Amino acid sequence: MDELRKRLMWSAITVAIGAGVSFVFAEQIIDVMKSVSSNVELQAIEPTEMLGTYFKLSFICGTALALPVIIYEGVMFLRPALTKKERRYLYSLLPVSLIAFAGGVVFAYFILLPPAVNFLFDFGSGVATVEWRISNYITMITRMLFAIGLCFELPIVIYFLTRIGILSVEKLSRFRRWAIVLAFLVAAAITPTFDPINQTLVAAPLIVLYEVGILLARIAGRGKKKSD
Repeated sequence: MDELRKRLMWSAITVAIGAGVSFVFAEQIIDVMKSVSSNVELQAIEPTEMLGTYFKLSFICGTALALPVIIYEGVMFLRPALTKKERRYLYSLLPVSLIAFAGGVVFAYFILLPPAVNFLFDFGSGVATVEWRISNYITMITRMLFAIGLCFELPIVIYFLTRIGILSVEKLSRFRRWAIVLAFLVAAAITPTFDPINQTLVAAPLIVLYEVGILLARIAGRGKKKSD
C-alpha cells in the first residue's frame, strides 16, 4: 500500500504541475480548439462558467502532459508481478504507446472533428442563431481528442497481450465480426453527432486499428515462437 500511495502521489503532483502550466496557456489552448471550425461562436452564460472551463481544461491538459509519468509509475508498480521478458516487452512499447496516443489526438483534431463540428453548427442554423456554451464545447472537444487518442493504443495493447500469451491471432480473427459491431458502438458513444457519416468516420479507423492489431499479433506470435 505504501508503494501504491507513493506512486499515486507522484502522479498527482505531476498532474498538478501540468495543470498549472496549462492554466497559464488556457486562452491559447481554447483558441486552438476553436480553430477546428471557422464557424464556431462561443458564449459564457453563468458568472463562473469561464473560470470553471479554465480549471476543467487545465486539469485535462495537465493529465495529458503527465501521461508519460503516470504510465511510468503504473508500470513500476506492476513491475514485480511481471517476468523479465514481459518487462522487456513493456519497456520497449512505452515510447510507441505515447506516439500512438499523440497520433490519435492529431487524427481526431484534423480529420474527425472538423466535419463533426461543422455538421452540428450548420444543422438548424437557418431556424435559430447557433451559439454554443464554451463549457459544453470544450468538454466535447477534449472528450473526443482523449477518446480517439486512447483508441489508437489498441494495436499496441493487442501486440503486448499476444506477446505474453494472453491473446492469439486465432482468437482475434474469431472476434473480428464482434469487433466491427463494437467499433460502431464506441463510435456512437464518443461521436458528438448522430449522423451515420461522422460515426463511420470514427468507426472505420477503429476497425483498421483492430486489423493492424491482428497484423502485429502475427508478428508477436512469430517472435514468441523464436524466443521460446
